[in-house]
Amino acid sequence: MTLSDTLTRTTAQATDRRTDESGPTLIQAMGRTYFPLAFVARLPFAMMVVGVLTLVVAGRDSLTLGGMTSGVVGIGGAAIGPLIGAWADRAGQRSVLLVTAAVNSLLLVALTAAVYATVPDVVVLAIAFAIGATAPQVPPMSRSRLVGVIHSRLPAAIRARTVSRTMSYESAADEIVFVIGPFVVGLLAAAFGPAAPMIAAAALTALAVGAFALHASARTTAAQDAGTKETAAQSSARQAPASELWRARVLVLVAGFVGIGLFFGATLTAMSAVTGDAGHSERAGLLYGFMGIGSVVSALAVSALPARFSLRARWLTAAVVQLAGAVVVATAGSTGVLIAGLVLAGLGIGPSLVTIYSLGSHRSPLGRGTTLMTMLGSAIILGQSAASAGTGALADTVGTTAALWMPAVAAGVVLAAAAGNWRQTDR
Repeated sequence: MTLSDTLTRTTAQATDRRTDESGPTLIQAMGRTYFPLAFVARLPFAMMVVGVLTLVVAGRDSLTLGGMTSGVVGIGGAAIGPLIGAWADRAGQRSVLLVTAAVNSLLLVALTAAVYATVPDVVVLAIAFAIGATAPQVPPMSRSRLVGVIHSRLPAAIRARTVSRTMSYESAADEIVFVIGPFVVGLLAAAFGPAAPMIAAAALTALAVGAFALHASARTTAAQDAGTKETAAQSSARQAPASELWRARVLVLVAGFVGIGLFFGATLTAMSAVTGDAGHSERAGLLYGFMGIGSVVSALAVSALPARFSLRARWLTAAVVQLAGAVVVATAGSTGVLIAGLVLAGLGIGPSLVTIYSLGSHRSPLGRGTTLMTMLGSAIILGQSAASAGTGALADTVGTTAALWMPAVAAGVVLAAAAGNWRQTDR
C-alpha cells in the first residue's frame, strides 16, 4: 500500500462517520482520487527550497550563495503567494494553477541551466525569486476547496467535526511532505547529480499540479453547489474588503505560522550544525525527521480531542509543549536526549498547525478563503527561509551551541502568538 493510499484511507475513516445520513461524506463529495492527487501535487513545493540550495552549492561552490538563493525563493513565495491566492478567489483555482504550474516548471529548468552557465549571481537570484513567486499554492487551495465543500454539501450536523478532522489530515499531509521533500532531494542528488531534483520538481509540477488543477473540485464553489449562478461582478461585490485580512484576529494567526516556519528553519539548520560537527552532515535530515514523526502523529490525533477542549486552549497548550521540547533540544547532553526533545517539540507543532488552520477557516472574510490560506502557508515559508539564513550565520560565527537555542526562540514566538490569540478568541 502506498503512502497516498494510506493517507486516503485515514481520511476516509476520519470523515465517513456521520450523524445525519441525508448527505454525502467528504470522500464522496470530493471523489476518491482527490486526496492522493492533492498529496502528490504538494511535493514540488516541499522540494523547492532544499533543491535550490543543493543545486547552487554544488554548481557554484558557494554555501553563502546557496543560502541566499534558497532564502530568496522563500521571500518570493511569501511576497507574491497571497496575491496568487487573491487571484484564485477572483478567477478560480483552475486557470491560476495551470498558469503558475507552467511558468514555474520552466523557471526551475531555467535556474538549473543558469547555475551551470556563466551568468552573474544576480541572475540566479532573480530566477530564484521568480520561482518562489510563481510556486503553485496547492496546500492553501486544497484547504479552501475542502472547507467550501464541507460548508456547502455536507450535513450541517457534521460540518464542525469534519472541518477539524480535515484540517488534521491536511496538516499531517503538509508535515509528511516537508519531511519527504528533503529526503527525495537527497536521494535524487546522490543518485543522479545535483540538477536531478530540480528537473524532477519541474516535471512533477507540470504533471501533478496540472492534474490537480483539472480535477473536478476546482470548479466547485459554494454558490454553484447551492444552485446559484453569479456573474464575476456579483461575486466580486460579495467579497469582503481586503482590509478584513489585516485585522488582529487574522494577523495573530499569520504570526503563529511565521513562528512555526522559524522553528522549522532553525531546527533543520541547527541539526546540520550538530551533524556537521560530528563529521556526518548528511544525517541532519534523519534527526529532523524525528520532529516530523511527532508532528504527524499529534496532528492526526487532534480530531479525537473533545469539543470542550477549545481551539484557543489547544493552541496555547501545544505551544507550551513545543517550547518545552525546544529547551530539551538546546540543553541536550546526548543524541538520545536530543531526539527526545525533537519528538516532544513535534508533538506540540502538529496541534498548532491544525488549530491555526481551523481558526483560519472560521475567521476567513467572505470570498477571501484562498487568500487567507495562502497567507498562512506563505508565512511558514518566510519564517523558514529567514531562520535558515540567520541560524546558519549564527552557527558559523558563534557556534553550534548558540544555534541550538534558536528553535527555542522560534517556539517563544509561537507561544506569544498563541497568547495573543487567546485574547482575540471567544470561549
